[in-house]
Amino acid sequence: MDFVTLKNGVKMPQLGYGVYQVSAEECERCVRDALDVGYRLIDTAQSYFNEEQVGAAIEQSGIERSEIFLTTKVWIEHFGYEECKKSVEESMQKLRTDYLDLLLLHQPFGDAYGAWRALEEFYEGGRVRAIGISNFYADRMVEFANFNRISPMVNQVEIHPFNQQVEAKKWNDKYGIQLEAWAPFGEGRGGLFENGLLAEIGAKYGKSAAQVMLRWHLQRGIVVIPKSTHKERMAENFSVFDFSLSADDMEKIAALDRNESSFFSHQDPAMVEWFVKMAEERRNKAQK
Repeated sequence: MDFVTLKNGVKMPQLGYGVYQVSAEECERCVRDALDVGYRLIDTAQSYFNEEQVGAAIEQSGIERSEIFLTTKVWIEHFGYEECKKSVEESMQKLRTDYLDLLLLHQPFGDAYGAWRALEEFYEGGRVRAIGISNFYADRMVEFANFNRISPMVNQVEIHPFNQQVEAKKWNDKYGIQLEAWAPFGEGRGGLFENGLLAEIGAKYGKSAAQVMLRWHLQRGIVVIPKSTHKERMAENFSVFDFSLSADDMEKIAALDRNESSFFSHQDPAMVEWFVKMAEERRNKAQK
């Protein structure tokens, strides 16, 4: 396993297991399988509705909590200082832990500044080892890094061969903020798993297109959290530390960049309205 060192000195595994879109019914088994394969970074979120299953899997694994790097994220209806503090306490209870290794603000909307003050307090109180953000584009990241007492240590964003975030990486690197890729395979959109170039490069090393993509991320210094519900695929994704892509291979993959999201833009006003509506619906549901 390779590690990155965050700007506060905390070591973070560079390859982890993400549970986005893993159902509550499957999540506990999947996390146990991932830990059995060798993963030690587990990434969840309040909005995935599977924190309890992640916590149960970690507790039942028999692995020391100190050996696992656990991440969760605060969702936007819990932004604001007081609500964020309350929600993080609830997340820790669900995860059966008294501390988190990494805590992120999940989206760049709402009262992110109020929520960030709560994260700063958890960090300074020693209950969170590192704090960061997710889905903050470079402009908002620069703003956030400069107008808070503590600058984010991690920024988790969409990164894959069709959306390589080259410019964003320059800005995050400038501020010492570690980039972490959600959807490191782009969920296969645009035929990434069947891409001829990735398959051709993989054939040289006896690796799959998926393994080539993960190796490409690692060599760029990016943390990756691929998701699978199949243990054999988890093991395949984990088997990427026994080869290196050549500089020529890296350049060829760089040429695949379309410099656009394969999902949606967080700067699209209609999409922002969608997030607002979702947050309102969840607040209303919680109050009933």
